[in-house]
Amino acid sequence: MSLINTEIKPFKATAFHNGKFVPVSDADLKGKWSVVVFYPADFTFVCPTELGDLADEYADFQKIGVEVYAVSTDTHFTHKAWADASETIKKIRYPMIGDPTGNITRNFDVMIEEEGLALRGTFVVNPDGVIKVCEIHDLGIGRDARELLRKVQAAQYVASHPGEVCPAKWTPGEATLAPSLDLVGKI
Repeated sequence: MSLINTEIKPFKATAFHNGKFVPVSDADLKGKWSVVVFYPADFTFVCPTELGDLADEYADFQKIGVEVYAVSTDTHFTHKAWADASETIKKIRYPMIGDPTGNITRNFDVMIEEEGLALRGTFVVNPDGVIKVCEIHDLGIGRDARELLRKVQAAQYVASHPGEVCPAKWTPGEATLAPSLDLVGKI
């Protein structure tokens, strides 16, 4: 069963955010657009490239009212230690949620049970707490923050423009489509 158009499940956790440990729950994701990015583990190889890419693009997510949350099955203490040890991770300004029990990871259906690690899962959640984008990668395939930003912009556009859809490679300001019988077979 797909998680698309389902509401996120309740959770409570602790995040490392801007040098502090802070509580985070499902309620924090509601009332605004959110991106939840799962990754396998701290102190690894592809993960810091992805999280660093997100850190570089974070201001653009913030400009459109989006909060980013990174989640792994590490603890919030491990997130702090990683930030202390890595210049790439130190530049992160979005919350890094610790999920050592794996509850959040299971809620989003990205847990690798045999390993206790998360797949590379990316979820865009609307202000009602409903998942609008779900993308899951195998561990060796890194993601692109600019493409994620474009997908969030498309989800926001579609949400605020009923009856319109965004075609492939759509970016803000470009033409959208209004599905109708007249378009069938003409695209």
